[in-house]
Amino acid sequence: MVETLFEDIFRVDQLDPDGKKFDKVNRVEARSDQFDMYMQLDVNTEIYPMHVGEKFMMVLATTLNLDGTPDSGFFSPGGRKSLADKFEYVMHGKLYRISEEGSGNNVKADIYVSFGGLLMLLRGDPSIAAKFELDQRLFILMRKVDKA
Repeated sequence: MVETLFEDIFRVDQLDPDGKKFDKVNRVEARSDQFDMYMQLDVNTEIYPMHVGEKFMMVLATTLNLDGTPDSGFFSPGGRKSLADKFEYVMHGKLYRISEEGSGNNVKADIYVSFGGLLMLLRGDPSIAAKFELDQRLFILMRKVDKA
């Protein structure tokens, strides 16, 4: 069984908060339901369009193998089932920075991941950041869910 590092449902609050920078990419600003995490994520909207108000499930995992075995780093074409089969949009990247800001009960952890130049910032509870390591290879998996 695959053990995921983080999983939650997010709602898109805003697209391109700092203005549109690239033709085929939007910076999505979203907040999660369960853990109240804030996220900024660059998404190739030519292949995965996103709109304000949409809800999507986002999962961060270290492997796509359903049995939880580590990722080999190589793509093997074939009929093998993977975690990606359950999602619509998948990217592979590297965690390049973890930081904390604030003080007392207002401490927030920031996790920064680059997916081949498409960036993600995940901000929230420091106990969630404790599961992550610098230079860790991660998969982000996303699928839209009904607007409930």
